[in-house]
Amino acid sequence: MDSLMGFLTGRPDQDHQVDFSVNPERTGWLMKQGAIIKTWRRRWFVLKSGKLFWFKDSYVSRSSKPRGVIPVTSCLTVKGAEDVLNRPYAFELTTSQETMYFLAATDKEKEDWINSIGRSIVQHSRSVTDSEVVDYDNNLPSR
Repeated sequence: MDSLMGFLTGRPDQDHQVDFSVNPERTGWLMKQGAIIKTWRRRWFVLKSGKLFWFKDSYVSRSSKPRGVIPVTSCLTVKGAEDVLNRPYAFELTTSQETMYFLAATDKEKEDWINSIGRSIVQHSRSVTDSEVVDYDNNLPSR
């Protein structure tokens, strides 16, 4: 749980061994609203390996330290939020603990990020294995 809370509060774990610069699913600048102080900060985002990382600078390498990380498996929804924030190109990412807000530079960028994050959520969601399927008629795991 501490590990998950570290992700959600933007304190990345030290054991990430992700090479951010090789084959990311999506990268780009977004404005992110702070979790505690609700100011907007421009951050470089990298979506890779089922995680959304953010950095202060667009130059990232294997040794770069992200400013924060969100595992997409903890995300419940990703959707437009112009009506919530009353700002163009806004979208939100919701987990069970919080809702984070982002601003893209264009409507196309916003839609591309929503689609990429949504695709990553589906791709990295945990599938139910056969041994976890319960036969409710017999109250036994199916085999």
